[in-house]
Amino acid sequence: METESPLYAEILRHLLTVGGFLLAVFLIARLMSEKRQPGNTMAWLLVIVLIPYVGVPLYLLFGGRKLRRLVARKSRLSPVPSDAASVTSPAAAGAIAQALVRESGCPPVGGNTVRFLTSGEEAYAEYERQIRGAKHTIHLMTFILGRDDTGRRIVELLTQRAREGVKVRLLLDAVGCLLSSRGFVEPLRKAGGEVQRFMPVLMLQWRGSANLRNHRKIAVFDQQRVILGGHNLASEYMGPGAFKKRWRDFGAVIEGPAVELLNEIFLADWRYASGQSIDALHAERGVPVIEPRGACELQVVASGPDVEGDALYEGILSFIQEAKRRIWIITPYFIPDEVLFRSLLVKARTGHEVKLVVPARSNHPIADHARRYYLRELQKAGAQVLLFQPGMMHSKGMIVDDRIGLLGSANFDLRSLFVNFEIGVFVYSEPEVRVMRAWAQELIVHCEPLAAEKSSRRRLLGNIAEDLSRLLAPML
Repeated sequence: METESPLYAEILRHLLTVGGFLLAVFLIARLMSEKRQPGNTMAWLLVIVLIPYVGVPLYLLFGGRKLRRLVARKSRLSPVPSDAASVTSPAAAGAIAQALVRESGCPPVGGNTVRFLTSGEEAYAEYERQIRGAKHTIHLMTFILGRDDTGRRIVELLTQRAREGVKVRLLLDAVGCLLSSRGFVEPLRKAGGEVQRFMPVLMLQWRGSANLRNHRKIAVFDQQRVILGGHNLASEYMGPGAFKKRWRDFGAVIEGPAVELLNEIFLADWRYASGQSIDALHAERGVPVIEPRGACELQVVASGPDVEGDALYEGILSFIQEAKRRIWIITPYFIPDEVLFRSLLVKARTGHEVKLVVPARSNHPIADHARRYYLRELQKAGAQVLLFQPGMMHSKGMIVDDRIGLLGSANFDLRSLFVNFEIGVFVYSEPEVRVMRAWAQELIVHCEPLAAEKSSRRRLLGNIAEDLSRLLAPML
């Protein structure tokens, strides 16, 4: 037996080596078939080939980008408004709108009103008002439900409304809401509300993935009003009173035909997480009649592993390329791909007003190191890089030529544009875009320009951190 044990160990090592090699070959083939950005593909290839014992398990856990089965199983993510709600939008003929529709975006619709939420106190007050005022249904999805005073208060309000007979559905991202345990939302379930977790991270569950996260924030009330934007349901983002560590964020309340499209996206995500029939969900109250409420033209765009193309990315790229005078970008994290980065450089070098607003220091140090090169080069090209000073800025928005705006849940980074489930709304009405510009100008008041760096004085460790972060940027 003493001579057999080393033999068995050697055979086992050989089998593991062969198995690991075959698995690495399979993963490389899958990686190449996903048609990723070249930098993203190269980063994963280097990790898988050079350190397979690290790269293979990391890719299995974090590497997937598009799920073909998910695309096939989920309801249509580019719904068309019903005849009762459809209001033709002149913006539909524009180049950006057409590019979005070709990439699985919803067609633009008119007849909407938009009211922007520019503070955490204002956002919380709107959530509480809408929850209290709902008569039939509350559909709410969020990336983070804080186990704090704000999260607890939201759960209490939803529980009260469910107890009063309102149909409440709460969809939580399984990773973002990891600390909000089942017991935290159990009062809502006991009151008759429904709670689902999107893509639980379970090793034996094929739908689970730690990488593919639902970052969408959509709250639909009575299928007539929607709140969306960047606010999560936690004290850092919103609350009834002032909070010293609160982040600056941005969102909007929408009424009109666009609500039907956003509700359809919620229902598609809910159906996937719950397994409930989409027909049964539609039959619950029927297709609502949504009358025009204003003159704002909106285009709803969902992106993520459940959408065949990259509509939001294509829209932002079209945004930049179609700009005639100015491009303003407000984002907490700035890690563009090469195409977006070069497009911005060209615009800046050709005299366009390119203005980028980012936090002086975000909550992700690696992302801050990774962005340094891009900020530095854009500034050299003539862009104005502004650092928001009073704490963390989590706002997301784009404004082009004071005629088109973009808001939603997506950051200007590779994860939001190519990996996460995200939601964006393009605004084609100039009065609302001017309001967005006024909001951006208010942020700029609290910013300072990026200081020019002298390469000879840059610290060695800072250089190494920047280079490593840029190398990892496609995987962030």
